[in-house]
Amino acid sequence: MTVGVALDASGARNQVDATVELAREAAAAGLRSAWFGQTFGADSPQLAAIVGREVPGLHVGTSAIPVFGRHPLLVSSQAQTAQAATHGRYHLGLALGTKLLTESGFGLPFERPIARLREFLTALRQLTQTGTADFHGELLTATTPIPGRVPGAEDGVPLLVAAMGPQALRVSGELADGILPYLAGPRALADHIVPALTAAAEAAGRPAPRIVALVHGVVTDDVAAVRAKATDDLAFYEQIPSYRRVVELSGGRRAADVAVIGDEKTVEAEVRRYRDAGATEVIFSGTGIAGEEDRRRTWALLGELAG
Repeated sequence: MTVGVALDASGARNQVDATVELAREAAAAGLRSAWFGQTFGADSPQLAAIVGREVPGLHVGTSAIPVFGRHPLLVSSQAQTAQAATHGRYHLGLALGTKLLTESGFGLPFERPIARLREFLTALRQLTQTGTADFHGELLTATTPIPGRVPGAEDGVPLLVAAMGPQALRVSGELADGILPYLAGPRALADHIVPALTAAAEAAGRPAPRIVALVHGVVTDDVAAVRAKATDDLAFYEQIPSYRRVVELSGGRRAADVAVIGDEKTVEAEVRRYRDAGATEVIFSGTGIAGEEDRRRTWALLGELAG
């Protein structure tokens, strides 16, 4: 099992420079991968490509690009370019996104998200594996009148989906290489997510899927204060039905209930619980919530666990 971290330097004076420095620090701590979110700011595949070039050996990933407002041809170009730049160390994550951000940001109706995900993955798989596509779906068309291959990315790009609900898990098991569940605790993984994903992959004749569990957490001694801050920071996700459901399946009431906050012994035990629940990789996010000292302390522990 590998261990990595999500990097967020959006508050820095220069986000790209600051992200590269954080990535160097993560690699020096022994962490195996760095992941970057995608909202309306920095372009995640481009950021991953830069980091992957600047920090050799560190795997980099996008977690995750919403399929609404994007097209498989363009995402394929981004992903293949990042893959060539990093010599095979880039991992592409996709997401359904949310109704709120899709409709307010793009002005697009958030309709038939599972059907869109299926069509997007089908076309994107063709593009990243062969550099060509001839896909005509109900919602998307992707064809290549001229080649779409990026030299240096011939081995393709791992495709992951931020899937947690039954329908999204079924599509991901059939068409993707794995998933990127967030705020899904060990109970939800073991009892609901991993079995559904694995069954779908087996039925489709695909290899065992990756389960890249994103965990909000930090090593700290000030547990009560940090959990209170996490409660405020994560409250947004409680408005989204898929996250509310997975938090409840994990045994929590608030999103912060599934955050991993405590000393080294506590955090190490929780990482092992994720592994036992079926996670093939564990990625910690929000590690800066308690300040720089606790972030470094967290990375030091995670680096040891990654070794």
